[in-house]
Amino acid sequence: MQTHTDEIADGIYRISTYMPEIGPTGFTFNQFFVDADEPLLFHTGMRALFPVVSAAIARIRPVEQLRWITFGHVEADECGSMNHFLAAAPRAQVAHGVLGCMVSIDDMADRPPRRLADGEVIDLGNRRVQHLDTPHAPHNWEARVLYEQTTGVLFCGDLMTQLGNGPALTGADLVEPATVAEDVFHATSLGPAVPTALHRLAQLRPTTLAIMHGSSFSGDCATALRDLATVYEDRLNESGPEGRPQGPESPT
Repeated sequence: MQTHTDEIADGIYRISTYMPEIGPTGFTFNQFFVDADEPLLFHTGMRALFPVVSAAIARIRPVEQLRWITFGHVEADECGSMNHFLAAAPRAQVAHGVLGCMVSIDDMADRPPRRLADGEVIDLGNRRVQHLDTPHAPHNWEARVLYEQTTGVLFCGDLMTQLGNGPALTGADLVEPATVAEDVFHATSLGPAVPTALHRLAQLRPTTLAIMHGSSFSGDCATALRDLATVYEDRLNESGPEGRPQGPESPT
């Protein structure tokens, strides 16, 4: 297991742990730390990663100064260390969408979370992050992303997931690698919510895609998001009712 920290945008750090035993070519688990007046963490990592993630943050800012704990949806790699960070940072508060709080986080978090309406902004002092609901995109009812308005960084969660251990930040095409990862893991909810969410996010015209698994992307992010939407639109068009293949061999 290897953990590296890289600054992928001004004051935004990617903390990445590579696990070679997962998948055919290994897999990265990435957290993102926003070094702002009110520091924010997007993804906590699993509980087992708390020592390395907290140590990486401590090299940037004291962990106890952490103010906001955020994540895409409720899974171990997104929020397994949530309560560890709440214990380490007395002023920290979890912030998530209304649905995620009602369904899970109100009960799971050791301190009450802040509920965010779709489109609501948290002012970090010198940064502003906007919460955007993306239900079922790529999966989970309570899924969401964050958009940092100052730098244009979109914290994508599991969207654009890739295999392997690529560079921290790349301008190379990620749509094809994301398609390969989908064929391996089948992690995305194959429904209209996914391309709809991707087209909505493309309208933000982000400068950087901060991706949970794999390299982050700096380039024409809007086109990349639309191209990935097209991949899923094509797959939907190739499916019949309830995702069954079309054609004479389809079950009736």
